[in-house]
Amino acid sequence: MYYVYLVRNSAGNIYMGYTNDLKRRVSEHKEKKAELIYYEAYKNKLDAQDRERKLKQRGHAIEFLKKRIENSLKK
Repeated sequence: MYYVYLVRNSAGNIYMGYTNDLKRRVSEHKEKKAELIYYEAYKNKLDAQDRERKLKQRGHAIEFLKKRIENSLKK
């Protein structure tokens, strides 16, 4: 499986990425006291890469996602 994920660091900044090992990747962020707040799972690597790229390139896509998960984004 491949994952597109959002984590928030202790400063409140949101980081987005993709990985094939979500547990490992979140633990790498944990060193910076990051919190996993959202992820999507994909069977195909290209699908995950495409979704991440669209979220990063299209401002309205990430804004729609943030709106959809607004309660999860609250501290």
